[in-house]
Amino acid sequence: MTGIHEIEDLLRTCAPQVLGALVRRYGAFDLCEDAVQEALIAAARQWPEEGTPDNARSWLLTVAQRRYIDLVRSEASRRRREDALALATPDSELVARAADAPEGAEDDSLSLLFLCCHPELSPPSRIALTLRAVGGLTTGQIAAAFLVPESTMAQRISRAKQTIKAAGGSFAVPAGEDRAARLAEVRHVLYLVFNEGYTASGGDDLTVPELATEAIRLARLLHRLVPEDTETAGLLALMLLTDARRPARTGPHGELVPLAEQDRGRWDGRLISEGVELISRTLPKGRIGPYQLQAAIAAVHDEAESAGETDWPQILALYELLEQTGDNPVITLNRAVAVAMVHGPEAGLELLAGLAQDKRLAHHHRLLATRAHLLELLGDEENASAAYREAARHATSAPERRHLTERARRLG
Repeated sequence: MTGIHEIEDLLRTCAPQVLGALVRRYGAFDLCEDAVQEALIAAARQWPEEGTPDNARSWLLTVAQRRYIDLVRSEASRRRREDALALATPDSELVARAADAPEGAEDDSLSLLFLCCHPELSPPSRIALTLRAVGGLTTGQIAAAFLVPESTMAQRISRAKQTIKAAGGSFAVPAGEDRAARLAEVRHVLYLVFNEGYTASGGDDLTVPELATEAIRLARLLHRLVPEDTETAGLLALMLLTDARRPARTGPHGELVPLAEQDRGRWDGRLISEGVELISRTLPKGRIGPYQLQAAIAAVHDEAESAGETDWPQILALYELLEQTGDNPVITLNRAVAVAMVHGPEAGLELLAGLAQDKRLAHHHRLLATRAHLLELLGDEENASAAYREAARHATSAPERRHLTERARRLG
């Protein structure tokens, strides 16, 4: 009998390959995705008791194709052409040749990522559809991770599929500039998924490990599909180097532990080594983008044996380069911290004064918390305490809110 976790891993690996084979054959993404989800559910119910088939992808594709035909038949009055196409498929085609063939499976996965990140979809819809179609997560799992009712997430996924259908989304991998633009969208979706997993935007827990782990898995898949893309390599390195610190980010009662106070012995050395090696191999290729620069910054933090040994001048230089890649107030906020560590808290506070005029960040708890921290470094405990309290009022994550409140209390 195969273990539950091994089955889950296998299903997630097979899901995009099976869906890709089905969409390539029939073209109807919405029906194909529903059929694959039913096949995954059937496998999750049967395999733990009956054992995993010798050819898991073949089993899944055969079941998914049968489910697809059932779906088409059930809508025969409205979908006669699809019904004719499905029923005309020879029995021999129900063998999972396409899913099991070495060639094409990787192209299918890349095509699916591009399709799930269709420009007509909103970022939340892209995330939901990517996690379900490529990640193999159930609607319930995705809803739980994002703290919304399952019915809400089901509607979001349904609308996303209908949007793709109405837009006539192509299953082919785009070429040229379209390919580069869509690849950037895919990277951004994975980045958002990882960020939500590493620091949850709401709820009682600081992290959602399942989301961070899934984002890393999908980033590994993307890197394998486009090994020449330096920004994809940078994104994967950034995730690895950041997630390496996760074991030390919370205390015994789930409380937030700031980077400077973390027990670095609890950091994952294997992930750090992999991330450093990857970004060190990627940077010399010359096509440097924001994900690579963020990974380089994370590497400098991770390689320091203690907070006091952090190479802040190097981090500041990297943030100055990163700031040139686009107008992003969060980057400027992080640069202000680096400026404070190199040139003193007053210099950092000057930068924050400018950011306070930016509507995108003016009342964000991270800006308020950073200001409080720099005031504390300056010795202005009264104003620092007030700033921490204000930051706590704007925080949406319970652990962050408790942490900021406690900092305020300590300063009186």
